[in-house]
Amino acid sequence: MKVAVFSSKPYDEEYLSSANNGRHNLFFHNTSMNAQSVSLAKDCDAVCCFVNDHLDSVVLHQLAEFKIYFVVLRCAGFNQVDLVTAKQLGITVARVPEYSPHAVAEHALALILVLNRNLHRAYNRVRENDYSLNGLMGFDLVKKTIAVIGTGKIGQVFAHIMRGLGCNIIAYDLVPSSELMAEGILHLPLHEIWSQADIISLHCPLTTETQHLINANIINQMKDGVMLINTGRGNLIDTRAVIAGLKSKKIGYLGLDVYEEEADLFFEDNSNKLLQDDIFARLLTFPNVVITGHQAFFTREALTAISETTLANIEHFERGELNQVFCVE
Repeated sequence: MKVAVFSSKPYDEEYLSSANNGRHNLFFHNTSMNAQSVSLAKDCDAVCCFVNDHLDSVVLHQLAEFKIYFVVLRCAGFNQVDLVTAKQLGITVARVPEYSPHAVAEHALALILVLNRNLHRAYNRVRENDYSLNGLMGFDLVKKTIAVIGTGKIGQVFAHIMRGLGCNIIAYDLVPSSELMAEGILHLPLHEIWSQADIISLHCPLTTETQHLINANIINQMKDGVMLINTGRGNLIDTRAVIAGLKSKKIGYLGLDVYEEEADLFFEDNSNKLLQDDIFARLLTFPNVVITGHQAFFTREALTAISETTLANIEHFERGELNQVFCVE
């Protein structure tokens, strides 16, 4: 098959080419998929896309005109695809539902530790020959209450990690994890979660129901000085409301690996450009905020698994084994 790979970086080409082993013709494009770039897919049989590609109705109709009926996502999330239109057009959409839950869960822990012990600030001080400890005090994680919002594979691994550190775990999911429940981890309604948690970590998908799950009303229900971690999807959080929570000190710590408007920022070297996003710029002014550029997934093991599953999905489609038009599960 001829596959147009969008939002491609050198590491994508390396790992996908290795998994492909010459079986398919992969055409790598570093541009993202949108209405302006979709023409790059002409004469291909499928497109391979990532988290910040835009496969809206316009793009999908254009793919159908090109007689491209397979979209293979090399990520778990699929909110970037208009699934209703895809189904109407007979376009099959496949994804990578699981690659390395440990990669993302461990990154969430990393954000917690950096924020709690002020490692980002300590690192900069030492580089300036400043070894003072004022303002760097943290707290023991043991016996703190950790809320896990979303108990899929990543949420389960994260819960296990935090329980291993001696934390008390509470959780929420529309479909509670039978594994965590069997281990005695309480699943509570969200209105009980917010007021009990010292640390809240988001691991749920972005849906209509979870859009701006963290908003001004919810923040007001949280403990004073709560730590909020998001390695899920940027739009789970109302950024303006979170900034207000930081200013009022309701939110004591914020760790983000994703951001609402990240499509115009992340995965690119913008070091020679002026930052145009005023909301993101405001976030960067807080000493108790740590932001990484959507790198939680970025481990050797995860990239290997993503590439292998992506190529396996292409193989299944080519053999007619993906017979569902809507195949994101």
